[in-house]
Amino acid sequence: MPTASRRLRIAPSLLSADFAALGDAVAAAEAGGADAFHLDVMDGHFVPNISFGPALVQAVRTRTKLPLDVHLMIERPDRYAEAFARAGGDTLVFHQESKDDPSEVIRRIRGLGVAVGIALKPETPFSAVEGFADRLDQIMVMSVHPGFSGQSFLPEAIPKLEAARAALRSIGSHADLSIDGGVTAVTAIPAARAGATFFVCGNAVFAGGRVAENLVEVRRAIDQGAADAVR
Repeated sequence: MPTASRRLRIAPSLLSADFAALGDAVAAAEAGGADAFHLDVMDGHFVPNISFGPALVQAVRTRTKLPLDVHLMIERPDRYAEAFARAGGDTLVFHQESKDDPSEVIRRIRGLGVAVGIALKPETPFSAVEGFADRLDQIMVMSVHPGFSGQSFLPEAIPKLEAARAALRSIGSHADLSIDGGVTAVTAIPAARAGATFFVCGNAVFAGGRVAENLVEVRRAIDQGAADAVR
């Protein structure tokens, strides 16, 4: 069972960064207090969009020592897990809705020596992965439909976060509970209140070139929501 201590972390999503100056975006976010980086991998099959492969993950790895959270929005995560682990991914998050057996993918990623997570589309209930919760380092609740950046936060993610947090608490797991999609200084408050600990932020971090200021605003919101949760 994962035993890492629970803490609140922000992972800027590099899909929202300027790819013409990606190294600068990584440096700015790291200097502004980012805790990790999130990389969305899309294969054009599991989702209609195509993003990037292991080469870009490897390039980012050369620019930062922060953890790389690799979100595999692909049909066959088992087939490509090793390539992304070798490229420098610290956590590989695959989708419960992929075509590979979740138990086998978990075993495969664990065998590569990196952390493993499962992501859930908005329409997939938490119960679909509850049986795997004690084997995970992260559960990712999608608060948008995967495949495109810039979507609005779906409020139905909040009860799913609450269900996941209760389940993790019941088994004594310190796995990250991640929220991904439309996370801003506004939506981060109810997400943190519901138990999220790992916040994937794209446009909310990189919009307007105010990376450090944006990170401060999001972190303030996360802290506010987390404080509300313990009152």
